[in-house]
Amino acid sequence: MFNLGLEELIENCKINDTQAQSELYKLFSSKLFSISLKYSRNYAEAEDNLQDAFLTIFKKIEQYKYKGSFEGWLKRITVNTVLQRYRNEKVFDIVNEDITEDVAIEIDEDDISINYLLQIIQELPDRYRLVFNLYVLDGYSHKDIAEMLDITIGTSKSNLARARQILKTTIEDYKTTRRLQSLQ
Repeated sequence: MFNLGLEELIENCKINDTQAQSELYKLFSSKLFSISLKYSRNYAEAEDNLQDAFLTIFKKIEQYKYKGSFEGWLKRITVNTVLQRYRNEKVFDIVNEDITEDVAIEIDEDDISINYLLQIIQELPDRYRLVFNLYVLDGYSHKDIAEMLDITIGTSKSNLARARQILKTTIEDYKTTRRLQSLQ
């Protein structure tokens, strides 16, 4: 299941071998950074969150028992590290909305780039961005999200609906602006 090199690397990290830790960082930092960026407000915060995640990984690596995917274990720690920052900042105490209607977002790949979509998702307020990413991009249920973020299922649903509404409005405004520019 494990390639001997990875298993040896993990074992060396368990004994605080700094060279092994450096290798593990090089091996997984780019994948984990993309996860950190998805949940962070910006690039600099994502870098901080990644560093915090690796500190946690190295602190808890002795708990990894080769059951399940090592990469999955790393990803869970990274997501939990970012979410913990938001739980500590109490971003979910601000609003408890009761919007639960499902909002459809029309996207024409010729009009809107993936980079623009990622940008507008990242610009969502924290509580909406986190729920949107967990539900839409990572496939967590509202029950799981509620437990992860220490919110109610209803809050998770309303935050998702609000995120979709903001994205829909932003995309519609963008399309209108592009249409008007093409007419000039």
